[in-house]
Amino acid sequence: MVFEKGPIMRANTNWFRDAKWGVFCHYLAADQLTPEQWNAQVDAFDVKALADQLESAEAPYICLTLGQNSGHYCTPNAAYDRFVGIKPSKCSRRDLVADLYDELHPRGIELLVYLPSGAPDRDPVAMEKLEWKNGSQPNYARPPHGLDAEGRPWGSVNPANIEFQKKWEQVIAEWSKRWGAKVRGWWFDGCYFADAMYRRPEPPNFASFAAAAKAGNPQSLVAFNPGVLVPIISMTEHEDYTAGEISRALPECSSRWVDGAQLQILTYLGQNWCSGEPRFSDELVIAYTRYVNSKEGVITWDVPIEPSGLIPEPFVRQLRAIGKSV
Repeated sequence: MVFEKGPIMRANTNWFRDAKWGVFCHYLAADQLTPEQWNAQVDAFDVKALADQLESAEAPYICLTLGQNSGHYCTPNAAYDRFVGIKPSKCSRRDLVADLYDELHPRGIELLVYLPSGAPDRDPVAMEKLEWKNGSQPNYARPPHGLDAEGRPWGSVNPANIEFQKKWEQVIAEWSKRWGAKVRGWWFDGCYFADAMYRRPEPPNFASFAAAAKAGNPQSLVAFNPGVLVPIISMTEHEDYTAGEISRALPECSSRWVDGAQLQILTYLGQNWCSGEPRFSDELVIAYTRYVNSKEGVITWDVPIEPSGLIPEPFVRQLRAIGKSV
């Protein structure tokens, strides 16, 4: 199955701009967890307690990871199980996304989700069954002259991963159709091989990728992450907002739009992604949030999250400081 998309029509991002800021959480499984252990962890996730924390911070939205490199996902997916065939499934029995939505929605807090663009690279069975092959020339490392050491166009040796992408879009579409308007946006990580995988006239391509994510909600916002790049770029006309991943630097912003996509910046409040103690003072975090907002941009702050679903208290206090000041 290949997802076709009609004329390009980006989703309306006004609600996102008006939100101004939000929260990101990497809720992930340790590689060694068995499916039974992962189910027990997901079952114990306290969605009410997390929603209470977000409400106390006046956070307009949260973006939650569905999974990442271990091959564990916090929501069931029959298409994934059909392709990968691991039994018992490493997709949780509980649909954590749906349950979290049920707690967030009455409080007016929106929900977005994160998913890698590739197969889980620490799960060799999934890598094989999904037919994923890593490239060696990521777009973020492209030299200024655009050629590799052999004089070939940069990225020309990367695999197209056509069969993988066809499968992955079916996995994404199943989730999108199940959740519908409950999920307001998607953030796709690791789109490092864009020229080989997505910049082609025929699907699968960026258009079909976006169409799969919007299968259940045409107004869902989509971003594709090229890696840590400053200045922030938009990868394609088929994304609605910028992935905007940054690390150590807090870059300048020019305006709301980056080649037609809503400006959004994603970085972490801890010492690194989802870890450590707060690295910034409240004053700096508030000032930078206000600065991004002054350009009609949006900023998303990553914070650690415990297996129970709770954000550590030092970060809750800092999120509350943002919420009271923005």
